[in-house]
Amino acid sequence: MRAIETHSVPPAATAANSADRALLEEAARDAGRLAMRHFRNNPETWHKAGGSPVCVADMEVDAFLFAELRAARPDYGWLSEERADDAERLRRERVFIVDPIDGTRGFLAGDPNWCVSIAIVAQGRPQAAALFAPALDRLMTAAIGEGASENGAAITVSERASLSGCAIAGPTSWLKSGLWEGHAVRAGQYLPSLAWRFASVADATFDAAFARPRAHDWDLAACDLLVHEAGGRLTSLHGRPPLYNRAELRHGALAAANPRLHGELVTTLTRVEEERAAAGKAAR
Repeated sequence: MRAIETHSVPPAATAANSADRALLEEAARDAGRLAMRHFRNNPETWHKAGGSPVCVADMEVDAFLFAELRAARPDYGWLSEERADDAERLRRERVFIVDPIDGTRGFLAGDPNWCVSIAIVAQGRPQAAALFAPALDRLMTAAIGEGASENGAAITVSERASLSGCAIAGPTSWLKSGLWEGHAVRAGQYLPSLAWRFASVADATFDAAFARPRAHDWDLAACDLLVHEAGGRLTSLHGRPPLYNRAELRHGALAAANPRLHGELVTTLTRVEEERAAAGKAAR
């Protein structure tokens, strides 16, 4: 079996990350149970500016996590999809990055593929993470240098070395490109949660996954660490891992796969992005 890449982490940081991983695991489970009170129970719903849906479960889970996690780590900063951003987080050494319910549209439609997503970031990169999909009873956690696990068992990315025949998850509009035809890829089911889409590479449910531009920190930070600690890579189309807790919260197109597959995936996605950009210019 392929050895998982390890990271050199000072002992004090390792201890802090392990403790943070345990904290996030407990908080994610409790938050998931809270969200399940509203799942398939017609929760009160409204829309944000821009049209994205939000419901009472999003707000209750956010309030719970803010209270619980900040009480446990009062010196950590905070960034959440459902709370006004505070630039004070930029001055904190460690920061919680939270999506109370990633995949709200799916949650409201009764699709079980949504999750509570929590990460702790330091120096731009996630150090500990938890994703909990309570409707599936699946909990994934990771910490730098400790590997990734699902429901307590170690997980690793797939071994597939070529796009040919691989199971890939991504936006349907991008997968319609003729540039995939020579690879005969198997498009995966639609997952309303972007975090769960990438996390499904960490446990080898999918060989690869990608996201179009404009995902936010809270969509990515936790699943990013899961992919890397499971032996994979999640990067921009320039091959760089995302940086978090910056003034700019949005990211460009992203790709995740095992190291042997990642380069071919990025090359193909780059061509698809160029094709779509050219089509957009021609339509104007």
